[in-house]
Amino acid sequence: MSVSLAVIEHNPQDASAPDAKSYWTESFHRFSVDESDEEKSGEKKEKLGGVEREEKEKRVPPKRLDGIGDEAYWSANRFGGALYVLAKDAIVRISVGGSDNEQTKIDKSKALALKALERLP
Repeated sequence: MSVSLAVIEHNPQDASAPDAKSYWTESFHRFSVDESDEEKSGEKKEKLGGVEREEKEKRVPPKRLDGIGDEAYWSANRFGGALYVLAKDAIVRISVGGSDNEQTKIDKSKALALKALERLP
């Protein structure tokens, strides 16, 4: 069993650094846009540095979860997954290890995230 907790906040000493909401939008809102037929088949066109490129995407898009923070997503991976929560201009990331099934890990992560969110300034 393991628990990983990370809090991502804006660096006030670096004015050019993105704030949490900008980072969140770039990271998660791209999955909520309607996909074209090419994207559904695993091909994704993405602009990178003003140049459009295609890439094969093999990962599953994150699952949106309601009832926690401003927005929350569960991002599954081969080790289990991680819960990302946007709240109070910060992003909280929680990952719970062990042999539990995905739904149990989501539930445990949500409970821990709620406690972490209480402690944000």
